[in-house]
Amino acid sequence: MLLGPVFQRELVLAPRRPKLFLARTVYVIVLLILMCTAWLVVAGTQIIRNVGDMARFGAVLFQILAPLQLALAIFGSAMISASAVAQEKDRRTLILLLMTRMTNAELVLGKLFAGLLSIFAMLVAALPVFMMIPLFGGVSFSQVFQAFLVTGAAALAAGSLGSTLALWREKTFQTLAMTALALVAWVAVWEALHLLAADGQLALWPLERWATTLSPYAAIMATTRPSFPAEAGQFWAGGGFSLFALTAAAALNLWAIVRVRVWNPSRELRLMAPEGEEAKSIWGVERDLAESGAAPSAQAAEAARSEHVDARVRTSSARTRQVWDNPILWREVCTWAYGRKVLIIRVGYLFLFAMAAAGLYQLLGTTPAGARTESLIPAAAIPLTPFCLISLVLVNALAVTSITNERDGQALDLLLVTDLSPREFIFGKLGGVFWVTKEMVLLPMLLASYLWWHGDLTGENLIFVVFALAVLYVFVNMLGVHCGMNYANSRTAIGVSLGVVFLLFLGVVTCMLIMILFGGSFQTQLTPFLAFILGGSLGLYVTLGYRNPSPAIQVASLLLPLATFYCITSYLLQHFLAVFLVTVLTYGFTTAAMLMPAIYEFDIAMGRSKMQGEE
Repeated sequence: MLLGPVFQRELVLAPRRPKLFLARTVYVIVLLILMCTAWLVVAGTQIIRNVGDMARFGAVLFQILAPLQLALAIFGSAMISASAVAQEKDRRTLILLLMTRMTNAELVLGKLFAGLLSIFAMLVAALPVFMMIPLFGGVSFSQVFQAFLVTGAAALAAGSLGSTLALWREKTFQTLAMTALALVAWVAVWEALHLLAADGQLALWPLERWATTLSPYAAIMATTRPSFPAEAGQFWAGGGFSLFALTAAAALNLWAIVRVRVWNPSRELRLMAPEGEEAKSIWGVERDLAESGAAPSAQAAEAARSEHVDARVRTSSARTRQVWDNPILWREVCTWAYGRKVLIIRVGYLFLFAMAAAGLYQLLGTTPAGARTESLIPAAAIPLTPFCLISLVLVNALAVTSITNERDGQALDLLLVTDLSPREFIFGKLGGVFWVTKEMVLLPMLLASYLWWHGDLTGENLIFVVFALAVLYVFVNMLGVHCGMNYANSRTAIGVSLGVVFLLFLGVVTCMLIMILFGGSFQTQLTPFLAFILGGSLGLYVTLGYRNPSPAIQVASLLLPLATFYCITSYLLQHFLAVFLVTVLTYGFTTAAMLMPAIYEFDIAMGRSKMQGEE
């Protein structure tokens, strides 16, 4: 069988699932909507005079869609592969796979390519849409091919990274957080080096060549750069980066194949004997004596029983810890509920914080004050925006896994039959997530305060940024808890929760790029973006409120994309107070719409009333 029975099973069952065809259809429709939206923006705000205008439109459109597809492929492949393996660990089914006759290679590669099957199916479905872009001009078919080559290789490397980390780490949050941090560091390190020393060289190569070879973002931007005749750098970006990504994927998978049965199971119980002594059997004293040939005397049996594991006297410590009135919050705050390896995640996050702070310091020190603020997107947003995104993703990942881990470990049912109230459970989880991720919450606000101290941010705008970030943190925290409670399948819950956060960010960035690159009057762009807004509203309602519908979630799903579009246009027009008020009100209302059913309709949110009705 190709790549083992795990991949063979997914290859046979995937075409029978409607969600595979639905995902491909939705993705192609979204790409077509973006193309039509961009064309309507250009046609409604500018005059198309000649073929050169059409060629410029095709080139700019390709520069928007290709990085967007790369981001979706990298994020989707990494999180799908990581959550697929993490779910096997949480449900204790990975041990069953290890007990079969499958080889290490069949297990590792089967799980990897089974998870990547949907990603590569979406890329194949999107290829005809991208082949339409060269018809506008300004883009060649070879550039499209190289862009897909970079995207496919990057997706394979990202999926291999997520799968390897999931096989290595035990906790789901550790896997997701380390995967997200590694992906951001992958891009940030080379972009930072290219920013700090754009004209420098490293080992006989300029840093730009190293960046296009080792960074997926630099490689995709090099392949989308308009050039006539074709530059040698474009070919090197497509072929050089693909070679590096495939080599990295092979190395990661080889490491996972060699170590998978060493890493797993991570907590296997073994009977350990002191040095120089033989381990006692678990079959009983009489059988041990019979097998050893010793006489079954009463004294010998009693001596053997005194050394048996069941005869050991265990004394408990006199120190006890006082549990708070909310035991859920006490467990999250006072114990290592998510493993001690959370410290590694904090160290990695502090490393990214140091990089973001260094990049911010370099930009503020080398760019004139007027140049930093004269553009629509300030220079400080280059290091600050990805750092804030990874902070929101980590908070959301911990929130959703705090529920899914309880469910997969079969501890959630025990909690539901205790005298814990819904408020204690929900607020305990929310408070525990904020306690564990306190660095992720405070450090982006610290960078914003540094901008205010340096004079690049007014005191009023600093208040706007800090309060808006606080509201967004509460939103992503509650979103994770909401998805974890409403989706019984952990992989689905994690994918929906992280997908909503990531797609909201990509939607904002894509809309801003279309508005800035194609220009025009911002007030007249509502009609071209209407289909994009309605599609976002439908997607939010399906993910947030379809399983347990409520009027509040319906209103929030309708208002959130429209309010986000209004915030984008208001920000580009520098109406910062309107951006702040609309952001706080809409995302605060959406948070309350998810919080109220969790508190007052706890049985419905957890699905217990449905199960009782079926019984």
